[in-house]
Amino acid sequence: MANKKQAINRSIEKNQEFLKTKLGIGVSFDVGFRELKILKKKVQLYYVTGLVDTQYVIEVIKKLISVNDNENEHSDLYEEINNRIVHQQVEKKKTMDEAVDQLLSGLLVVFAEGEEECFIVDVRSYPGRQPQEPDTEKVVRGSRDGYTENIVENTALTRRRIRDERLRNEMVQVGERSKTDVCICYLQDVADQNLVDLLKKELDEIDVDGISMADKTIEEFLVHQGINPYPLVRYTERPDVASTHLFEGHVLIMVDTSPSMIITPTTYFHHVQHAEEYRESPSVGTFVRWIRFVGIFASLFLLPLWMLLVLDPSLLPEKLQFIGPNETGNVPIIIQILLADIGIEFLRMAAIHTPTPLSTAMGLIAAVLIGQIAIEVGLFSAEVILYVSIAAIGSFATPSYELSVANKMMRLLLVIITFIFQIKGFVIGSTVFILLLAATRSLQTPYLWPFIPFNDKAIWQILFRVAVPLSKTRPSIVKPQNNRKQT
Repeated sequence: MANKKQAINRSIEKNQEFLKTKLGIGVSFDVGFRELKILKKKVQLYYVTGLVDTQYVIEVIKKLISVNDNENEHSDLYEEINNRIVHQQVEKKKTMDEAVDQLLSGLLVVFAEGEEECFIVDVRSYPGRQPQEPDTEKVVRGSRDGYTENIVENTALTRRRIRDERLRNEMVQVGERSKTDVCICYLQDVADQNLVDLLKKELDEIDVDGISMADKTIEEFLVHQGINPYPLVRYTERPDVASTHLFEGHVLIMVDTSPSMIITPTTYFHHVQHAEEYRESPSVGTFVRWIRFVGIFASLFLLPLWMLLVLDPSLLPEKLQFIGPNETGNVPIIIQILLADIGIEFLRMAAIHTPTPLSTAMGLIAAVLIGQIAIEVGLFSAEVILYVSIAAIGSFATPSYELSVANKMMRLLLVIITFIFQIKGFVIGSTVFILLLAATRSLQTPYLWPFIPFNDKAIWQILFRVAVPLSKTRPSIVKPQNNRKQT
């Protein structure tokens, strides 16, 4: 049974004692407190240093103090404070629990002696950086702004692109201790209301101390992924990409302290699209998309297919007999592939943890010295390095980082199964892989749509970058209330 919320007491001393016990005022240096005497009554202000804009707080204090100079002691203190707080966003709360939550979120809380309500003034000024282009979603042409760790800035970046009165940004708090702000963003007359209600329900049922990992923690509570490595939601740090999905009927989830927006619902093919395709002409965008498809296919099937041809050269046509290592080397091919593939993963992780000025030098050392010497001493054959490198480039060409890592895991499994069972292993492994994706559902959405279930119009838009004037309907998979984009 939930604890009953404590109401604000008329005795300001009792409220002060409650906050002193609850927040550690006088112990935690960052919890600020200021008491004023206005019209011979006490007025107390509470705030968290570092989360508030000091200039706004000073201006509020100046206006409150001026009451003593302009009003007599018989004036109504509550009304005077209400009229003198110089800010466009002021709320009133009746419980101490609400006041504490707002205080810890960076708002100014004002108590007045003899009153059962407090004033909440939004003077937040979170530390953060300026909007800039995301490193993982760069485009040759297009906007250079990106989401930041400030949820208020993020809603503004979205609102700037969707100036529709039906755009809704509903805020909830998640985490018993972290009390992290989470925003559900959607178009009221487009998004599926059942999906919105489901997301609200899932967020409301999250019972955890805190979500320090922000969006990723929220994702794990929403989709219940288990051991499935494939991403069931899409992330983006670009406001234009997020706005496009809102227009289609998707629902966004914004988490404070994270620049990544969660897009729901999504399918496998949402993860293979990139903003660059829509910044070029339809024909160029289609060409870029096909090249990307080839890269993704290579990242999955090139190595196991090559392994199969090495194990059974009779499968090769006569003109392709050159495929396969001329010298087997001192190490079995399967070991060479696994070592080389895992070695590239080592390089990727090392590049992340290496300071930028040193990462280039590290890459040169790995490619020139380690790779070349490994071939010369017979640890690797040159052809293994070639095909592993092509598969790695295909992984890097995959727009979604999460999808590229999942594909790499599946590639390694297919290589091992192919080595053990040869052609039967390759066929069965590939079939099981496709069946796994077909059986996957993300928030009640089939993962392989529009192939399973089949939708010919949607498949056309996946294979080809259709011109915007010709794309008049929203994807049916999101179950939009309004199916047409254009009248």
